[in-house]
Amino acid sequence: MGNISSLILQDKGHSHIIKAAGGVADKIDMNAYLVGGYVRDCLLHRKNYDIDIVVEGNGETFANELAKVLGISTVVDYNRFGTYAIPHPEIDIEIATARRESYTPDTRKPDVEFCSIDEDISRRDFTINAIAASIRSSDFGRLLDPYKGIQDLQKGIIMTPLDPDITFSDDPLRILRALRFAAQLDFSIASNVLDSITRTKDRLNIISWERIRDELIKSLRADKPSIAFYLMKEVGLLGYVFPELDIMSGVEKIDGKGHKDVFIHTLQVVDNAAELTDKMEIRFAALVHDIAKPQTKKYYPDRGWTFHGHEEIGKRMMIGIAKRLKLSNELRDYLMSMIKLHLRPIALAKEGVTDTAIRRIMNEAGDDIDDLMTLCRADITTKNPSKVRRYMKNFEKVEELMKDVKLRDEMKMFQSPVRGHEIMKMFNLSEGPEIGRIKGIIEDAILDGDVQNDYDSVYSYILKNKNSLEAS
Repeated sequence: MGNISSLILQDKGHSHIIKAAGGVADKIDMNAYLVGGYVRDCLLHRKNYDIDIVVEGNGETFANELAKVLGISTVVDYNRFGTYAIPHPEIDIEIATARRESYTPDTRKPDVEFCSIDEDISRRDFTINAIAASIRSSDFGRLLDPYKGIQDLQKGIIMTPLDPDITFSDDPLRILRALRFAAQLDFSIASNVLDSITRTKDRLNIISWERIRDELIKSLRADKPSIAFYLMKEVGLLGYVFPELDIMSGVEKIDGKGHKDVFIHTLQVVDNAAELTDKMEIRFAALVHDIAKPQTKKYYPDRGWTFHGHEEIGKRMMIGIAKRLKLSNELRDYLMSMIKLHLRPIALAKEGVTDTAIRRIMNEAGDDIDDLMTLCRADITTKNPSKVRRYMKNFEKVEELMKDVKLRDEMKMFQSPVRGHEIMKMFNLSEGPEIGRIKGIIEDAILDGDVQNDYDSVYSYILKNKNSLEAS
């Protein structure tokens, strides 16, 4: 796996930060160690996204000194936990006093006690994260690996330093972290650890939904996110974390006719999306795009299985899911839009393409049109090569139209050339929702090609249809 000292020094973008931290440790005579993900990812030759340093001493003093050396004026103080964040523009830096944490049976907040680096390592979640490297000049790169984490990295296995029941009881969020690391690293989970997760999974109910949400999002960022969600299903955890996904499993047959297993299909779409894009939001949309299929499933003898309206019902379901998972309003609205529109480009590919249909969907999707097309590409999971070729050929036609810069600019600026104040005068209205309703009808007429998008044409259209516009 390589010498950790040389691997750190080869990290061109961040080695200067680590050297600066080592200099601070020497100056104030405090032992300091790189820990956890940074060491693990260095040994695996993976990109690092944060630097975690543990010190045996006053973490606040160390953090303030390091921030000063790096020219950063602010240190974020999580003093209750002995943890301090330095908001560096290149990478997240966290300084922690060596500590142990544990949860009592009924609390969401851990008890924290300060300790030695050896004890700090022992309370780490997994052996692959229980490796530390000194950054002091006297022993730079000296590794502490009491639980053979390097050996487990080489084997590609996730194990706990202590009895897994103790590890998960101390911090139940580690249950989800185990599944997330399995997906991120494409590692297997030791059988005794999986057994322990099955036994202790109910402890997760003391963890806040914000922390659960963050782990779900990190799982979605993995190269193959489905690994984490299949594992959640296997250990019986999905029903708590994401019950809407849990009920998707299974195939029902009537008259010898079955439908796709929606759970398997969904995770295939998620993995397809992960191959197409690094954007987490698109992967999340893939996870929830068919969320309402179980509720809308119906069988008709002449048509087979249908899921009519699942896009509209799924959009509404997303409100409750977002509330439970504490998603931002921005992400919630994005996902609702993706769910609502996810069938539209597929329908265009099946039925043929018209300028009106293209303009309408571009207007509805707005700036998210490229994301929508990526989601729809990911949604093609058929194993029939001729169907795939047919869909992709039509998709390419749709995308070529969407790439037309002039059309994009028109859609970004699109609105009725007859403005609201004029509509107020023409209809003798005061400000209110009625103006927006009439404008919406006019803009639909433009999108449908019933009227040209210029002032004179639209003005004449309003005069001609004034009575119907008032009545509709």
